[in-house]
Amino acid sequence: MPKTSLIHADDPLLIFGGAYSNLEATQAMLAEAARRGVAPANIICTGDVVAYCADAQATLDLVMQSGVRVVMGNCEESLAVSADDCGCGFEAGTACDLLSATWYAYAAKQVRDDQRAWMGALPRRLDIEIGGSRLAVIHGGVEQIAGYVFASTNAAEKSRQIALTGADGVIGGHCGLPFTQIIDGRLWHNAGAIGMPANEGAPRVWFSMVTPEGGGIRVSHHALDYDHATAASKMRAAGLPMGYADALSSGLWPSLDVLPQTERRATGAPLDLPDIFWPAP
Repeated sequence: MPKTSLIHADDPLLIFGGAYSNLEATQAMLAEAARRGVAPANIICTGDVVAYCADAQATLDLVMQSGVRVVMGNCEESLAVSADDCGCGFEAGTACDLLSATWYAYAAKQVRDDQRAWMGALPRRLDIEIGGSRLAVIHGGVEQIAGYVFASTNAAEKSRQIALTGADGVIGGHCGLPFTQIIDGRLWHNAGAIGMPANEGAPRVWFSMVTPEGGGIRVSHHALDYDHATAASKMRAAGLPMGYADALSSGLWPSLDVLPQTERRATGAPLDLPDIFWPAP
């Protein structure tokens, strides 16, 4: 695939991020897409197909064979070139940094050469024309693939990054937490991740639908249940970090290092994410 792609969408799009080597969650996500009648070409993954969980190779195979569209995440970027670490942007010496060394080394041993080639060929940005608007799909930040953008990130900073794209809004990933905001008439949307719960104290994970509707688009967040117990047992059997394995069931992250204070204070609070209608600019 080219490094940047453009698609035109007249039908609803299903957006998900962070499969994180979680085969059971990925299988459930694709089954849910089929149940909703969403064709693979209208399914978009915001990257990091591989990360914390036990089935890097199998999850990659499933996504590669599914026909869904994927933008490159920092994990794909790193694994494609056999880098020493995941490039997640964790501060050196933090719990996240130390834990990532284990799962990254495990994933790097699983990934085949053909999978590395596929990851290296992924676009870093995918542009979508839908509902009279143009959206730029990226992994993290506009300038940094592993840049963190949260709901609490300064609105002016989000507005600046959207302006850099030349698009009307951004669909991002990386931070692992779902949110949708309209900022000065522009959109920033994150569907969340399916491979790890959203630190809300429940094992469910999140995806979204972006639907053209009456001169704009409707963005809706949806929870997804899956066989988290099997995914966690595989992680424990593989000797992967217990904190992440436990998180699949508890719904709570083992470390809050990357979170701003607003998101830290929300730990364990169930998410309530209403639909948002965004009119075309």
